[in-house]
Amino acid sequence: MARIAYQGEPGANSHIVCKQHYPDAEAVPCASFEDVFAAVASGDCDLALIPIDNSIAGRVADIHHFLPESGLHIIAEHFLRIQFHLMVNPGAGVETIRTVHSHVHALGQCRKIIRELGLAPIISGDTAGAAREVAEAADPTQAAIAPPLAAEIYGLDILREDVEDEDHNTTRFVVLSPDLIEAPAGNGPVVTSFVFNVRNLPAALYKALGGFATNGINMTKLESYMVGGEFTATQFLAEVDGHPEDPGLARALEELAFFTTDIKVLGVYPADPFRALS
Repeated sequence: MARIAYQGEPGANSHIVCKQHYPDAEAVPCASFEDVFAAVASGDCDLALIPIDNSIAGRVADIHHFLPESGLHIIAEHFLRIQFHLMVNPGAGVETIRTVHSHVHALGQCRKIIRELGLAPIISGDTAGAAREVAEAADPTQAAIAPPLAAEIYGLDILREDVEDEDHNTTRFVVLSPDLIEAPAGNGPVVTSFVFNVRNLPAALYKALGGFATNGINMTKLESYMVGGEFTATQFLAEVDGHPEDPGLARALEELAFFTTDIKVLGVYPADPFRALS
């Protein structure tokens, strides 16, 4: 059986995505993103699934540090509409709860229900972990905000469903493999992810990206990072629609090479159908 590593405790959103898209694989929880990458690099797990973007919070911190140097390749992407439920121990109710436990981001995305019920927010390291902590405490004054799977795993009752403030809260996950598995060209929409470095010179980025505009390539992501703590060079993570074998993208990447010091393709993978809906 294939093993897929994810960050978080059983019942986390990453666990939900593993179950949805890789039901025959063993989902392996890891305490940190470092542990996720290490599990695949060591051969203990075959794949890794990590969140990379959220429609409200933006990019997931630290991933850009691990991904380029991990030696792993993006082979798929999946989008998950984030659902948070308010859950309690059996027998507890609105009249008994006084505190609500969850990850800091989840608490920030569920302010309305917290304010409505007059609850004191308590920060936990993980949404599913918050559900486990509440279940272990068996305290009717404690509630948790967590994904619905967590209530099932830890035996909690759902007091309110979909308590997030925004109904467009969506997270994008990518699947990583030690093997480079490229989606074939000409077989549906494809995303190409890559990193590149530019010198800290006037108009360097403008010149580097010119080929994408002139060849009609849609760039869906461009993020910059300092390299090695230095201010003399900048690394960019970019994503574009298309396959490197497509004539337009091939020309754009060739032009990019003239103005950069390094280009590394992280993955060429099928575009999730969610992209066409958003």
